[in-house]
Amino acid sequence: MDPVLLLAEWWWIAPTAAAGATAGAIGLRRRSTRSGRRLEYDAARHDLRIAQQTAVARRTTLKIARADLARVTAERAAQRATAEQVAGARRMLRERERDARAASAEVRARRVRVNAARAAIPAGSAPRPLERLYAEHDAVTARWMRYETDPALQIAYPAMTDVKRPETAAYLRAAGTAVEARRGTTGRITAAEFAAYRDAVAELERAFEAAEHAARVHAGEAPTTPAWQDAAHDMVNRSVEAIDRAAGAAASALAAWSSRRSRPRSDDDA
Repeated sequence: MDPVLLLAEWWWIAPTAAAGATAGAIGLRRRSTRSGRRLEYDAARHDLRIAQQTAVARRTTLKIARADLARVTAERAAQRATAEQVAGARRMLRERERDARAASAEVRARRVRVNAARAAIPAGSAPRPLERLYAEHDAVTARWMRYETDPALQIAYPAMTDVKRPETAAYLRAAGTAVEARRGTTGRITAAEFAAYRDAVAELERAFEAAEHAARVHAGEAPTTPAWQDAAHDMVNRSVEAIDRAAGAAASALAAWSSRRSRPRSDDDA
């Protein structure tokens, strides 16, 4: 058969196969999304987009603050503005610079979390991110219920169930927020809804730890500052001191080397 006629007759095979492969990939991704395997990854990407939008907005306000300072400085030179107005514009600029740096750091942290979430997408038989989040939520609630239902714990740690205590009140508020966020995860959940529930559970865990520590302090069983915070603080201080010592040693060695290089060579050296 003529090769040209053969090509004309079967030209559609390659595009059809490519389209089928693309449709299969899209279908696989949609099944992965519906099954919830990618929820944590999608939520991390959602957080990154929000952080990037915030960083752009803060860079814009930083530019405005710089322009305002330049304007007020020029007006001060023309005696149309006071020194206090110039000082206020400088303070505003410093605040906007701090905000912009914080937003940039948040973007970098969110990128790291996106990479971590991508690497942690569970296999087909592994628990889904939402299932793990439910388990974490239930575990914190179970720890709290022990203080509510165990008479011995109620006697030993009365502050844990005292709603007048600020830490206990903060935990109860966090518990209500987490329950409300959990209601939003029924049915088909979006990345934003998952992120809201994830953040609510994380805040619940922090609030419970703070309430439990305060109750133990009230019972005389724990120091005011948790021991792990003291250890972490000491470790950071030691690390900073070690870095300072290393930097000092390196600077001394560089200065000595530079001094030797700049010293003129004598006949004995030759």
